[in-house]
Amino acid sequence: MHNKEQVLQQIVQQKLLPLYYHDNATVSMDILQSLYEAGIRVIEYTNRGVHALDNFKELKEAKERTMPDMLLGIGTIKTVEQAKQYIDAGADFIVCPTMNEQVAAVTHEAGLLWIPGCMTPTEIAAAEMAGATLVKIFPGNILGPGYISAIKELFPGIKFMPTGGVEAEEKNLRTWFKSGVVAVGMGSKLITKEMVQQKDYAALKEATAKALQLIQHVTQTAEQYSV
Repeated sequence: MHNKEQVLQQIVQQKLLPLYYHDNATVSMDILQSLYEAGIRVIEYTNRGVHALDNFKELKEAKERTMPDMLLGIGTIKTVEQAKQYIDAGADFIVCPTMNEQVAAVTHEAGLLWIPGCMTPTEIAAAEMAGATLVKIFPGNILGPGYISAIKELFPGIKFMPTGGVEAEEKNLRTWFKSGVVAVGMGSKLITKEMVQQKDYAALKEATAKALQLIQHVTQTAEQYSV
């Protein structure tokens, strides 16, 4: 179990949070292994199917055996009951699609990082009051980088991570990071349906490594220009 600050630092350092779900435990494991081999050290598995909890437990066991430095969080947590189940299963952090104070309280009590999903300034303010330090801006592609630029000064104590529709290409990533986000969440734009259906884990590994390199490139060049 890792503390809030460690997990937050790892997300900010990696600047990319891959997220996914698959009904099949073996496929879920293969995706996890591919992401790890590409250099990923923090992942969000999503609670989006009947096998999610069982799969998560298997991923957690595999992680402990062969990927001890991997942080494994759970997303799409909408109830206190779900949060408790995954905290008991060893989740390193909790991600919500919404601003849920009850889930926040349970997560904080467990000493874990809570990442709520927010869309409006009112929701972000409520999340801040409930103890959030990192907020998932969702849906990212609807709100856009301009939204981050417009609101970030209202919330100097909050870090932002857009999720939904973020593209693994230079122009899109540069615009997001220039707007002030600390990381981007990526699901099907990174772990594509085709890759998963064809079990093309070599392509997934290559795409992930490339996305990490691209993010490092756009953030480093942004820092140079701002000096």
